[in-house]
Amino acid sequence: MILAQRMSRLGTETAFEVLARAKALEAKGKTVIHLEIGEPDFDTPSNIREAAKRALDEAYTHYGPSAGLPSFREVIAQEVSKDWAIKVSPEQVVVTPGAKPIMFFAIMALIDRGDEVIYPNPGFPIYESVIEFVGAKAVPIILREENDFEMDIEELREKITPQTKMLIINSPQNPTGGVLSKGTLEAIAEMIKGKDIMVLTDDIYHRILYEGEHHSIASLPGMMDQTILLNGFSKTYAMTGWRLGYGVMREDLAQQIAKLMTNSNSCTCSFIQMAGIEALRGPQDEASAMVAEFNRRRKVIVEGLNDIDGISCKNPKGAFYVFPNVKEIGWNCKKLADYLLEKAGVAVLAGTSFGKYGDGYLRLSYANSVENIQEAMRRMREAIETI
Repeated sequence: MILAQRMSRLGTETAFEVLARAKALEAKGKTVIHLEIGEPDFDTPSNIREAAKRALDEAYTHYGPSAGLPSFREVIAQEVSKDWAIKVSPEQVVVTPGAKPIMFFAIMALIDRGDEVIYPNPGFPIYESVIEFVGAKAVPIILREENDFEMDIEELREKITPQTKMLIINSPQNPTGGVLSKGTLEAIAEMIKGKDIMVLTDDIYHRILYEGEHHSIASLPGMMDQTILLNGFSKTYAMTGWRLGYGVMREDLAQQIAKLMTNSNSCTCSFIQMAGIEALRGPQDEASAMVAEFNRRRKVIVEGLNDIDGISCKNPKGAFYVFPNVKEIGWNCKKLADYLLEKAGVAVLAGTSFGKYGDGYLRLSYANSVENIQEAMRRMREAIETI
């Protein structure tokens, strides 16, 4: 079979590959502590599950509009308007099966071969994958530990060329847990406002924040027309398997993104959209409790990692990942991640899973119990001591 050439440019998510390897080891009887997958270990809140059941009984089992059910788009528009103090209409909202399609569709709709897209590195690997898939040039902006994994504004200024058509930002960030400050976002907006550059802001972790307030570039004066706001329900509401996300953008672009939905997925599952209304409008207690528990685990894992010789770890400000520096151990980070899985039964990801500038780091998800995190730290310490 001869594949289309573009398939050679398509990347993947290493987390799912490591998960498969870990599951294979478990099938052979090895106990594995999973710190590799970016998935909350909580159940979807009960009120959301009940809303989905009601929607099934009420026959929300048919096709809906490609852009999403009008009632759901209305609720999303209202919530985004309230959160960011901007005026958003339902016509600016496109609902998708998960948030990833918004990344894919936005790049497909706006980026041509030869265009340039600036994206964070280390960063979510699908950004670079889709940029290269469409034949564009992926231009990394390096997130450095010494800068608390914020974007360097002067470096960003140097990266922008006449071919730059999009900038991708993510805050709180995967894999580092870093957060873009309001000052950084204002500097970015000032730099690109009025230029033919769209911002894709990945806000999927915006409610999983431990310090300060979350700021969106979409709320800055004049930026909504240049911004595609991506969000979803997987992280905040532990709905990873439900596949529910959305994008908010200018209305003319929303019409084009909806056309891509028509050509690919037809529509997003109707009864799941009704559950999404309940997620946004219903009680937030369980979601808030989950963030509080993540905060408790954050302290445990950061302290545990910093107690291991050769590892130093910054305190993440958001999401549920740590990105420890393992350079002093002297091993390639991929080799170290493999070693920890095979030797210690602790599944983690190499920093290079998130781009070449993640070299020298590991990513660990603390979406696991305190007891398991403590045991993982003990196993890692013992394994690293034998290197």
